[in-house]
Order: sequence, then structure tokens, then C-alpha cells
Amino acid sequence: MFESLTPRATLVLALLALVPTIVWTVTRSGLGGAIASINVVLIAASLYIAFSPIDVSNRTTRHT
Repeated sequence: MFESLTPRATLVLALLALVPTIVWTVTRSGLGGAIASINVVLIAASLYIAFSPIDVSNRTTRHT
């Protein structure tokens, strides 16, 4: 199901999680919400890297 998602679509979906953390920052705890927002950005960046295509030119050749 998720294998067909592009890295951009995954990034957008992951960044939607910023909405509740921003609301939490404004309404409850500024520091806790800021830390949660940083965590969401780190997770979104990790997902972007994980779903990005692999560059074949950097692969090492198999030694026979």
C-alpha cells in the first residue's frame, strides 16, 4: 500500500503531523510543543530519505 507513495507525498503526509504539535505549542506547553515539532520534522526527514530512490551509480561492483 505505502510502497507506491512518492517521497514528496510521504513528506506531505508526515508534515501534517505538525498541525497538532503547533496547536499544542500555542494552547498548552510552548517548550513541549516545540520539542514535539522538532521530532516530527526529524521523522519526516527520515521518511523522505527512506523512501527516496537509490542511486545505482554509487553501488560497488561485485568482485568475482
